[in-house]
Amino acid sequence: MIIGYLRSLLFLGSSASVSCAMRVEDRARARVGEMETGCGAGQKLEEEEAPAAQREREREWEEAAEAVAYDSCTWPPPVVAVCGPGNSGKSAFSRLLLNTLIDRYKKVGYLDIDVGQPEFTPPGFVSLHVFEEKPKDLTILYLRNPKRCFFFGDICAKRNPKLLLTYIFGLHDYFLQEFYCLGEVGNPKKSAIPLVINTSGWVKGTGLQVLTDMLKYVSPSHVIRVSTIVERKNLPGGMFWMNEGEGDSSVNVVEIPAAQNSPRHMLAKKEARIMRDLRLIAYFRQCLPREFPVFCFDDLVQGFGSIHPFRLPLSKIHVIDLHCQVSSKPYIFRKTVFI
Repeated sequence: MIIGYLRSLLFLGSSASVSCAMRVEDRARARVGEMETGCGAGQKLEEEEAPAAQREREREWEEAAEAVAYDSCTWPPPVVAVCGPGNSGKSAFSRLLLNTLIDRYKKVGYLDIDVGQPEFTPPGFVSLHVFEEKPKDLTILYLRNPKRCFFFGDICAKRNPKLLLTYIFGLHDYFLQEFYCLGEVGNPKKSAIPLVINTSGWVKGTGLQVLTDMLKYVSPSHVIRVSTIVERKNLPGGMFWMNEGEGDSSVNVVEIPAAQNSPRHMLAKKEARIMRDLRLIAYFRQCLPREFPVFCFDDLVQGFGSIHPFRLPLSKIHVIDLHCQVSSKPYIFRKTVFI
């Protein structure tokens, strides 16, 4: 998968030669090889599953996606939250579900609240997207402009879970206002479309609390619970976000197996860091000329250093500090401010 992401990185804005692309892939293969061998004999990835077991898992995923898209009532469209531990296949199933829903509804919303490994933006963002056509390849890096997004500025909710929830609730409210208007069936510009919510893989402690608060606020029609073979890593069973004695019979909880046995913890963390690096490079790569070769962060820094800077009067610059607006009164800055 990492190799496919690197191919897409080159596609996003570079006209580098085939030999350059091969060098990048060789570097990636070497780095992935180092990651695997560095885990030691006791931490190697488990062998690939038997083809029969893999086909069975794929069949279960397809049946779950089709059940959400076609077995549920046409109106109102489903709101689906895909939940589960990290590296269990939540994002992959979310894309499968997205494509299945597009076949029926032609337009689908996608709320990505995984700030650590988002699907369509650089890390640190909470974003809302609206798709009218299927992503063509589920294995490549696919950056796109969201309908609306917030920059959370971290890859984990631990430091400021309240702020993250504020952003999530704001995007959900915007979706309801613009794309889930149940009372305006005859207005094509103000109708209702399904929503897929891709959640974080942090399902313990603060992560579980954020997920619980989100589910209570959103009130999804379906909750997809992705489970691994290691029970202690999974979410609690049933409607875990409800208080005791509460329940909502209209919510469908669908359990599906994880995409594969989760990789070892350290290997998964290294892969996540590589994916975040690739997304950042791909995002900022769009600011540079297509002919400028970018294969690493050093190339990116060199590219930005070669661009002639814009000149702006100080009065046109607003400095934002920790999500607070700085006063517009004139200040004397003793340090250089990079915008």
